[in-house]
Amino acid sequence: MDTVDSQTRSKIMASVGQKNTGAEMLLRQALHRRGLRYRLHDRSLPGSPDIVFRRFNTALFVHGCYWHSHGCYRSTTPKTRVDFWAAKFAANRLRDERSRDLILRRGWRVLTVWECALTGKLSLPAEAIASQVETWLASYEVLGEIEGNPSGAG
Repeated sequence: MDTVDSQTRSKIMASVGQKNTGAEMLLRQALHRRGLRYRLHDRSLPGSPDIVFRRFNTALFVHGCYWHSHGCYRSTTPKTRVDFWAAKFAANRLRDERSRDLILRRGWRVLTVWECALTGKLSLPAEAIASQVETWLASYEVLGEIEGNPSGAG
């Protein structure tokens, strides 16, 4: 059961930002400390990736586990309006897939970093995630994903 009325809940949900999230800011700061330079929210690429490394032809998305239905402990489904939320999450996943495929077709690489990797009980230090990103950038992989620590030990 919700602890606030529907009008208040609607305002709260509408205020959730899409850019400069806490997880994104943690990663950006750690990447910058490592000397990696990037562009933000490049609208010339499908899906406006959160971080773009033009030098590496790489688009990086920092996905929130809840909104993008990651499947970890952070990606719960509300108990009310279940059909609405199922459709919403499915549309988000489809949009992510479509953006990723369009970017790949342009000859770019795509890396997804999940929120649970950076914040919460399965997170690793932002420096460790930035190190993983840097290693991935130096690789020849076209598609990559960084998730929270499955053992839960950070």
